[in-house]
Amino acid sequence: MADQVVAIVGAGIVGLAIGRELAHRRPGDRIVVLEKEDHVAAHQTGHNSGVVHAGIYYQPGSLKAVLCARGRSLLRDYCTERGLPYEECGKLVVAVDDEEIPRLNALEARAGDNAVPELRRVNRSEIRDIEPFAEGIAALYSPRTAITDFRRVAESYAADLVAAGGEVWLSRSVDGITRTASGIEVVMGQEVLRADRVIVCAGLHADTVAGLAGAEPGPRIVPFRGEYMNVVAAKADMVRGLVYPVPDPRYPFLGVHFTRRVSGAVEVGPNAVLAFAREGYRRSHLSARDFADTLRWPGFRRMARQHWRTGVEEIYGSLSATAYMRKAQRYIPAIGAADVVRGGSGVRAQALDADGTLVDDFRIDRLGAVTAVRNAPSPAATSSLAIAEYVVDVIEDKDTTAR
Repeated sequence: MADQVVAIVGAGIVGLAIGRELAHRRPGDRIVVLEKEDHVAAHQTGHNSGVVHAGIYYQPGSLKAVLCARGRSLLRDYCTERGLPYEECGKLVVAVDDEEIPRLNALEARAGDNAVPELRRVNRSEIRDIEPFAEGIAALYSPRTAITDFRRVAESYAADLVAAGGEVWLSRSVDGITRTASGIEVVMGQEVLRADRVIVCAGLHADTVAGLAGAEPGPRIVPFRGEYMNVVAAKADMVRGLVYPVPDPRYPFLGVHFTRRVSGAVEVGPNAVLAFAREGYRRSHLSARDFADTLRWPGFRRMARQHWRTGVEEIYGSLSATAYMRKAQRYIPAIGAADVVRGGSGVRAQALDADGTLVDDFRIDRLGAVTAVRNAPSPAATSSLAIAEYVVDVIEDKDTTAR
């Protein structure tokens, strides 16, 4: 079909990538991206760590595994073509004791299934060759793991979209999505956009915006704040690239780690603390409505009963720089609480099913003329161009099935 109006709710990196893909693939359509803030990449995209993931962690065959692999390749080429920063600084995933070796072995097997490029196992002395100040008994080294500036990438996607004839409407908060005999009405206060298709990429509000279109209440977005520490300049050179712990397979979070940014700064983090607002970037940020929504969701209550001890530990680390850095110092002992200052934070839009399961894979649902991206945390930024291809294939009824 040609000459349709497609509305995309959310101008984060995924929404803009989808808009860009549509504008290039369907030049006869009118593509309009709607964003409630006054600039693009305002939330998850603009607050992440800038890591371009190589695909180590994801269940083989999952959307995350497949789209991360393709997305990394597409993003590398895109950044090269546009002159955007893209530095393959490499990543170490470090085991510090014998108890972590079985998990490191399992992670190595998974990375092999995902064909992570040039991944190799390294021993204690090789760890020091790669990161002279790091400690560990064994590690996985991913030399193709990279860093970039995802805010700049998203802004470039927006420029591509506009250059191809698309539109980005800022300061437009979507209040309603109503199906009519002639299509869909997207309501923004007193303003109405009549569309043939709607794609929801609303990140922290993905579930509520999808609900406006008639989607089921689950999965529900539960916000987790990730807080960072900044390493002081005098010790920033102690970290050459990325140093990660072996992740706990019970959680979709990767643990506190050391991250070099394209600016040359080094961050430690993020942790994962329940936020009291969907945009709760500070501990003082509280939305009674958002927090009540979280507490009412049966999946949250089930998760809290199962993992409350971990939650308490994360809160303690949030309040105490010493406790926060105690975990990080297992990997780089020379950087402690006296060598960091509190930095920024982000909020991860983590989908949670009604049974208390933290949704691990991307969740993309098609509801007739509405397609909803219901769960797109990391590695969504890495995968953005591949997610865009996938979503456009879904709405064009190509050989793929939304999950």
